[in-house]
Amino acid sequence: MTHLEKARELRARTDVHFNCCQSVLVPFAQDMGLTEQQAYDLGAHFGAGMRCGSVCGTLTGALMVLGMTGYDDEQSAAFLRKFQEDHGNINCAALLKASHDRGVPRKEHCDGLVFEIVQMLE
Repeated sequence: MTHLEKARELRARTDVHFNCCQSVLVPFAQDMGLTEQQAYDLGAHFGAGMRCGSVCGTLTGALMVLGMTGYDDEQSAAFLRKFQEDHGNINCAALLKASHDRGVPRKEHCDGLVFEIVQMLE
């Protein structure tokens, strides 16, 4: 199963909620030397922009993956810049507002960001 297939599987589950950060971390757990449970636990408090509308959980998870898989500061800064350029913001609340203003439902918006980030990491 690819990382993207795993992320799609997680986002489709209805028995357990995987926040955006967890949905990025869990597919890369093995790459980071973690169990899926450890990755799930690590990302538990980073959904919804650290639970306060701050930095998007997909981006937080991506930066964790980059750090755990040996990418340097320059590479992670480039990843962050690309996200900012593509989306105009890095904060969950602002991203959700812009999505809402475009008429995109929250789940669709968040799923899209998860899938985009996982593909970028692959």
